[in-house]
Amino acid sequence: MRTRLNATGIVASVGYASGPLYLIDAATGPYVASGAPDTEAARLRAAIAQASAEVAALMASADDDSALILEFQVAMMEDESLAAPAFAAIGEGTDAAIAWTAALDAEIAGYVAAEDGYFRARSADLRDIRDRVLRVLTGASSQRAPAGAVLFGRDLSPSQFLATDWGQGGGIVLLAGSAASHVAMLARARGVPMLVGVGDLQAANDDLVLVDAEHGKVTVLPDTAERHEFLKASTAHLQLMNFARTQMSKPAVTSDGIAIDVLVNIAEPSDVDRIAVGTCDGVGLMRTEFLFNHGLPDEETQYAAYRHVLEWAGDKPVTIRTVDAGGDKPVSGFTVEETNPFLGLRGIRLSLSRPDVFRVQIRALLRAAVHGNLKVMFPMISLAAEYQAAKALFEEEAAALAAAGVAHKMPPLGIMVEVPAVAIAPVAFADVAFFSIGSNDLTQYVMAAGRDNGAVAALNDVRHPAVLALIEEVARYGAASGIPVSLCGDAGGDPQAMPHLLRAGLRQLSVAPAQLPLAKAAIVRTSLHG
Repeated sequence: MRTRLNATGIVASVGYASGPLYLIDAATGPYVASGAPDTEAARLRAAIAQASAEVAALMASADDDSALILEFQVAMMEDESLAAPAFAAIGEGTDAAIAWTAALDAEIAGYVAAEDGYFRARSADLRDIRDRVLRVLTGASSQRAPAGAVLFGRDLSPSQFLATDWGQGGGIVLLAGSAASHVAMLARARGVPMLVGVGDLQAANDDLVLVDAEHGKVTVLPDTAERHEFLKASTAHLQLMNFARTQMSKPAVTSDGIAIDVLVNIAEPSDVDRIAVGTCDGVGLMRTEFLFNHGLPDEETQYAAYRHVLEWAGDKPVTIRTVDAGGDKPVSGFTVEETNPFLGLRGIRLSLSRPDVFRVQIRALLRAAVHGNLKVMFPMISLAAEYQAAKALFEEEAAALAAAGVAHKMPPLGIMVEVPAVAIAPVAFADVAFFSIGSNDLTQYVMAAGRDNGAVAALNDVRHPAVLALIEEVARYGAASGIPVSLCGDAGGDPQAMPHLLRAGLRQLSVAPAQLPLAKAAIVRTSLHG
């Protein structure tokens, strides 16, 4: 009898699952080279075209969110620069399969090495592209997991996720993976329990597995007692979710009567089309990086995006963050290459270094402000001088618009609190309109531990006394100075973190739309005086 093994991982999508284990891999068949460079090049072009068509077919039957994720893969395969190194190698005599693998592995390595979690997470999409093209080249068939299974492997591609029938349950346990990956986003949207960064797990096909994606535990070949405890925990979670759904359209109020504002974080304008405005108190974070995905956006493109969200929100506040690009979030014609991009020219530092680009975004924001309750915040602020410089650019552009007779409005200007220097000494920012605590980066910087790195994930805990002390310091200073303080990181949607955040003095949280029900339920069950 094999030894049973319990393992732990990072929760990427909350929930419980039990079922037979299904091992996933990227197996391909052998490739028979032609020996002729022209033939090899033609084969690779045809394989890329077929792989792109397969993903496009998946897009046609997918919902809007899933289609947007797959669109990234199609765009990558249509980008000639992706395959250029492979074609160059083929011209020198390498066969198509080896050339393609080498080219994609190099590209994947670059994404994996990125300091930014978003870009590391995109490496799974590139692996999916690599393996799909290889399957076409070798004539191998794609895997399809049985319904109700727990998928287990190093990583899972978006197309594998979308090809799986989740209607009969099931879950995902990954040795690597990332909570910021496209698959994790899909899992959260579909309610599929998912753990990443599990590390070593001894298991075989068809082993019974229990996945506790609330506390980050997986059990292989459970005994009777473990099954009983799992049933208790999963039943309690189901009851909590049912209760949470009843709270969606209600104001969030603690058990001792303290009202808490709960807003949503959005990555692009279309996100609000799937959110009932009555279920939240506005938008606490609208990222603007999506606008820069294909280069520098013009003023009208930005204005239209901001206006769409502001009109959706009505009189509720919408906080838009100026572009948080940097060396590891490359934007053609904007960012620069750096040896340590995460601590380099990114966020407001980059925007201030390129006022020609920043002024375009500023004008679009000023014009859009007349269509709703806009607030603007600056990312990666470290010094008061950075805030003053950004504010001065807003004032200059507002004056220029006024002189030209263009309708506009100056919004309140605030800052992200994600650099420890700001949280330690918020008094240096006495003239900002508001603080928004970015708990993801603040925790990462304070604890020196990446949240998507399974080896150190346990260190990345917003509930650590050092992190909570900084949050409390900012909240205390804000309350004493009349400066509103909110939090817009993932911690705001974590039921276990909720009591700690509220007792630290926070009264406004912004969470991912999928986290709204649990966030409100956690608030209702929290007592601030108990």
